[in-house]
Amino acid sequence: MDERSDTPMPMNLICTVKFVPEPDSLTAGPHQLILNPDDACALAFALALKSRDPGIGVEVVSLGPLSVRPHMEDLLRLAVDRGTLIWDPGLKNSDAYVTSRVLSRYIAERPCDCVLTGSHSLDGGSAQVPVQIAESLGLDQMLGVIRIDPDRFDPTRAVFQAVDETGVTTWEMALPGVLSLTRESGYKLPYPTLTDLRREVSEELNILTSRDLGFSADEVGPAGSLTRVSASSPVTYGEKDPEIVGLDDNGITQVVDFLKKKGVGR
Repeated sequence: MDERSDTPMPMNLICTVKFVPEPDSLTAGPHQLILNPDDACALAFALALKSRDPGIGVEVVSLGPLSVRPHMEDLLRLAVDRGTLIWDPGLKNSDAYVTSRVLSRYIAERPCDCVLTGSHSLDGGSAQVPVQIAESLGLDQMLGVIRIDPDRFDPTRAVFQAVDETGVTTWEMALPGVLSLTRESGYKLPYPTLTDLRREVSEELNILTSRDLGFSADEVGPAGSLTRVSASSPVTYGEKDPEIVGLDDNGITQVVDFLKKKGVGR
C-alpha cells in the first residue's frame, strides 16, 4: 500500500547575500565590509523560520572576492546549514547580468523552495540581480517585501506584504519563487551563542569558481557583461530634519499638501 504522510516536508531556503562597504567608511578593505542591510533582513527571516522549525534548511550563497570569506564564516555561526562563496579572478568587474546568471546556475542545482534576497544593495541599488535571478530560473518574484506571514509560508505558497510608491499591499505567490526583502521589514539577525562564536567553520564553507559551474572565460567578467559602470559615488546618509506639526487645521493642511506632493492619494 502506498501510504502518504499529510505532514508537510521541511522547506529548503536559499539566501543570496552581498557584502558591501560600510557607508561611513572611506575605504573598502575587508574590515570595512558589512552584510548588505536588505540581504540581512532576508537571512534574518529565514533563520527566524528555522528557529520555529529546525528541519528547515537555510543556505547562504554569495558571489564575491575571497576577502569576504571571514564574513561568510560568521554567517555559518548563525545556524546557517550551508554556505557557498563563488569567486575566481575572471569574475572581477562582472555586471548584474553576469552575477545573476552565475547565481542562478548554482541555485538551479540545489534543492530550493524559495530564494530570499534583498531588494537593493547599498553599493548599487538598481535591484536588477533579484529580478534577473527569477527570470533565469523561470520563477515569480516580488521586490519591496516588508513582511512574510510565517503561518502561510510553505513549499506551495507564500503570503506577504510588499511596499511601493502607492502603499502596502498583500500578495500570495506560488512557490518556488523569489522574495526580495527590504530593510524596512525590520527582521533582525540573531546573535551567535558563545559556543558558536568559538566554533571552527572554515572547512564548512564551499568555495566554487565560475568554471566549476560550467562558464567559459568569455561568459564572465567584462567580456560577458552587457553593461559598464561609467561613474560611481559613495552612498551618504544624513540626519533628517523632521518638521513637527500640530493637530489643528493648519497642521492637517500641511500634512495633506505634503502627501499631495509625494503623489499619495492621486
